[in-house]
Amino acid sequence: MSLYFLLNIASLSIPLLYSFEKRMYFIKWWKQVFLAISITATVFIIWDVIFTHNGVWGFNESYLVGINIINLPIEEWLFFICIPYASIFTHYALKHFFPNIGFNRKTTLLLTIILIVLLIGVIAFNADKAYTFYNYSLLVVILLYSILTQNKELQSFYITFLVILIPFFIVNGILTGSFIEGEVVWYNNDENLAIRLGTIPIEDIGYAFNMLFMSILLIEKFKKKSIANV
Repeated sequence: MSLYFLLNIASLSIPLLYSFEKRMYFIKWWKQVFLAISITATVFIIWDVIFTHNGVWGFNESYLVGINIINLPIEEWLFFICIPYASIFTHYALKHFFPNIGFNRKTTLLLTIILIVLLIGVIAFNADKAYTFYNYSLLVVILLYSILTQNKELQSFYITFLVILIPFFIVNGILTGSFIEGEVVWYNNDENLAIRLGTIPIEDIGYAFNMLFMSILLIEKFKKKSIANV
C-alpha cells in the first residue's frame, strides 16, 4: 500500500468517525457536504490534469499504488475527497464548540482587501508562472465574491483555516519531501515563486484556501436550500 494512500486514509478516518458524535452530528449534512466536495473536486481535478500534463507538478511512482485515471494516480483522486472532508469537518467542529470564533465584519473586510491588493501585486509580476498566476487569481475571485455577497462564513474561516494549517503542514510536508527520501509530489519551480515553507511551496496555502472555502460556500448554499425546502 502506498504512502500517499495511507496519508489520505489517515487524514479521513478520525474526522469521519467523529462525524457521528451526538452533540455535533455532522453526518446529518452528508448530502450537502459530499455534493459540495464533489463539485469542487471536479474543478480541481481538471486543473490537476492540465498542470500534470504541462509539467507544473508531477508524482513519484515509488510512493504510489500504480493505478492512474486520466493521467492522475488514484491517490490524487482520493486527496480531493479525504483532505477536504477532514478540513471542512474541522472548520464546522470549531464553529460548533466555539460559536463566537472569528473576526468581526469590519476586520474581515479590511483583512480581505489587504489580501486582494497583495495578491494582485504578486499576480501582476508573476504572470509567467502558471501555478502562482492561476492559483492566486482564483483566490482573488473567491475573496471578491465573499466581499460582494457579504459572506459571513469568511469571518470564522480565517481563524479555523489557521488551525487546519497544522495538519496541512504535516500531511503536505510529507508529500513534498519532509521526513522521507525524495518527494511524493514534485513541483516545477519555474512555474511558482520558488518560496518554500519547509518543503511546501507557498502557493499551496492559497490552493488549500481555494479548495476548502469553495466547498464551504457551496455547503452553505445547499444547507440553506435544504432548510428552506423543509
